[in-house]
Amino acid sequence: MASLITTKEMMSHHHVLSSSRLTNLYSDNSINDQQIKTKYQVSHRLFARRISGAARAVINSPMPPSVPEIEKLEGERRCHVAWASVQQEKWEGELTVQGKIPTWLNGTYLRNGPGLWNIGGHDFRHLFDGYSTLVKLQFEGGRVFAGHRLLESDAYKAAKKHNRLCYREFSETPKPAIRNSFKNPFSGIGEILRLFSGESLTDNANTGVIRLGDGRVMCLTETQKGSILVDHETLETIGKFEYDDGLSDHMIQSAHPIVTETEMWTLIPDLVKPGYRVVRMEAGSNRREVVGRVKCRSGSWGPGWVHSFAVTENYVVVPEMPLRYSVKNLLRAEPTPLYKFEWCPQDGAFLHVMSKLTGVVVASVEVPAYVTFHFINAYEDADENGATVIIADCCEHNADTRILDMLRLHTLRSSHGQDVLPDARIGRFRIPLDGSKYGRLETAVEAEKHGRAMDMCSINPLHLGQKYRYVYACGAKRPCNFPNALSKVDIVEKKVKNWHEHGMIPSEPFFVPRPGAIHEDDGVVISIISEENGGSFAILLDGSSFEEIARATFPYGLPYGLHGCWIPKH
Repeated sequence: MASLITTKEMMSHHHVLSSSRLTNLYSDNSINDQQIKTKYQVSHRLFARRISGAARAVINSPMPPSVPEIEKLEGERRCHVAWASVQQEKWEGELTVQGKIPTWLNGTYLRNGPGLWNIGGHDFRHLFDGYSTLVKLQFEGGRVFAGHRLLESDAYKAAKKHNRLCYREFSETPKPAIRNSFKNPFSGIGEILRLFSGESLTDNANTGVIRLGDGRVMCLTETQKGSILVDHETLETIGKFEYDDGLSDHMIQSAHPIVTETEMWTLIPDLVKPGYRVVRMEAGSNRREVVGRVKCRSGSWGPGWVHSFAVTENYVVVPEMPLRYSVKNLLRAEPTPLYKFEWCPQDGAFLHVMSKLTGVVVASVEVPAYVTFHFINAYEDADENGATVIIADCCEHNADTRILDMLRLHTLRSSHGQDVLPDARIGRFRIPLDGSKYGRLETAVEAEKHGRAMDMCSINPLHLGQKYRYVYACGAKRPCNFPNALSKVDIVEKKVKNWHEHGMIPSEPFFVPRPGAIHEDDGVVISIISEENGGSFAILLDGSSFEEIARATFPYGLPYGLHGCWIPKH
């Protein structure tokens, strides 16, 4: 096994910053429109402690000791900063760098993800519930300028104004006012109408961030109204992305559109006539055109969850998982273990292949049951007889739906030292285009080599839809309850290199190719690390050797984030 585990000593993160700005959030039981702005000339340690039984992050006083003293509470352990709410609404400043930033790396890395998991006296339940927090790393001449800011979605602004949850989040439903429940016996019907009209659905775009071909930058989630434009330099919210078409009444969308310099592809699930619309939008346009429609093959009411999908040069690969949208679960006030989904393996699992040019479904095959959040890549290949097949790779959780419930914040904050993370692998689908009824699902690389964890993936973007060799993803060093390592997987040689440091939680490793590079792995990998001791830093790994080349330290702790994008400096 060609696997490399690197372990480094913990480093001090108390550095002097200049020209930094910090805006505090109210951290106890109220968040209102007032902002307290204070200038700091020295860095602060952000660490987590328990307050009134809820995990919160607090800012320590200036010049803390080298090892922060954590408040000791009987029977409690402190919460990892990865799962603690960020307590500043915004911050910006220059980071101290150890190592050397490549001189060719000029541009901005943006990362989106949930960063605030409490409002008023209420603590959210699930990782996916938190309000969107954008983080930027601006690389310029070997220096790193950073910042973060909460996204000004309607959901966040309403929560801040009313000091309570106002929109439906992933596992959260706003509680009706008690005074209205006695006056209006039909309030439940009204809530159903608000749900199916999309009015009560969140626009909390806390999942991804993309750069469109025309340069506009958009944050996304799975609701269509959660498509929000931002300024990538200031991180300020510009406003809703207004689609100039009639497709928004379908409410939901894939959280991961596929974007190139010329176009954007995405999927729109249809909850009424179970299926998916495959749509395309040209760069510079706000109008999506329907290229074609895929009808679900299962007998269930709802379509399968499509958090992501894949494309090749000529085709769109549409997944139909047994994990399906469930109306009865959507209507529940309290979540089930599968939240808004239902597991229906008896209905089968499928993959559909649509021609980009004609919108015709050229293949629809049944495959073994699978669960995936993220497809990695897909490409067209030839089988042993020379016939065309589609190879589609994904981060597959061994058809184990427990992964959804394992992302509850209570579980993430409390499973100290327990090896409870469900196994995952690189699942490789082989989809014949010869009319066959069945496709294949295999394990691309021995899962033990990356700790039987695999998610939050990226590739060299120049190989999108093409044959490729390297995957960068979050793996694991067991025991753990969450991916705690970074992995470079060579899917040709079946080899893996891993980066791991004790107590660290890395976010998605994002690959940036070196301009003019010949080799696929010639570039750098960027990840933002949340530390067990309350700090955080950005790490840069060499894309080829997977060795650390630099780290840039934040003066406070950042919570875990999800997906990012790269905006080159022109």
